[in-house]
Amino acid sequence: MKIGILSFRSADRKASEEEIRLKKEAIALGHSAKIYRVANFHMVYNQSSPCLIYDGKPFAKCDVMITRPAVLVNVELHIAIVDQMEMMGIPLFNNYSSILFAKNKVKTMQILDGKKIPIPKTVLLQRQDDLKSAVKLLGGFPIIVKQPYGSFGNGVVIVESMRALNSFLVWDKPMYLLQQFVKYAKGRDLRIFVVNGKVVGSMMRSAKKGEFRSNIELGGTGMSAEITKQEADIAIRSVEALGLEYGGVDVIRANGSPVVLEVNSNPGFKALEVATGINIAKEIVTHAISFSQGFHQ
Repeated sequence: MKIGILSFRSADRKASEEEIRLKKEAIALGHSAKIYRVANFHMVYNQSSPCLIYDGKPFAKCDVMITRPAVLVNVELHIAIVDQMEMMGIPLFNNYSSILFAKNKVKTMQILDGKKIPIPKTVLLQRQDDLKSAVKLLGGFPIIVKQPYGSFGNGVVIVESMRALNSFLVWDKPMYLLQQFVKYAKGRDLRIFVVNGKVVGSMMRSAKKGEFRSNIELGGTGMSAEITKQEADIAIRSVEALGLEYGGVDVIRANGSPVVLEVNSNPGFKALEVATGINIAKEIVTHAISFSQGFHQ
């Protein structure tokens, strides 16, 4: 089987460790594999079937493409390549619409809330006049402020007062998400990795001293963690609600009850593999192959 890994990294940067891991595992399972760089594609529209050119030659279709959409701005534009592949009938292990839902924090919150999946109390704000009422709805300070798009903790801050909030917000932005701060989390959250409707690994992430965000990229540390059936259930439901084939779900234990903070469509897994000893790359590749076989039947 021909397996592709779609990398959104710029051409001057080497492939990520996760992308390289996926390629190695695919080859170890007896398949051919290639990391494709989005920057090396161009799309052609010529009144016929959708067409892609890669490195100056017509793109030979893969049996399945594992997407790794590491984009934070102009998401819909940058992942148009994924939509093009979908129109060409290429099985995508995370497709266009599911990536859009996961990348847009507003849409994510809308979908999760609609599915009765527990999330922090959230207010979407578009004008300065609504600040006081929004903070009151959230139960007062401190609060978490997020921008609609972001990853690795980017665009997420904790705000302790109205003065600080007014200083931070810039009203040329389209909107902000204000969320209730869950003090019981104490700078820790669970990263639960779901593939094909099953939890394949989980770890507890702890923020470094002086930081409330637990992201590994921001200096957080991870260790293997046992999760409850309820935590596993809401992680699986979250991934399925967004239409993802695989995803990383960030969950906090809020005074004994799990709450979903975020769902990631291109979750990192190198720290999870180290913390748990589980071969996450193999899990993704194995299920991507099964997904492709089901797609072609």
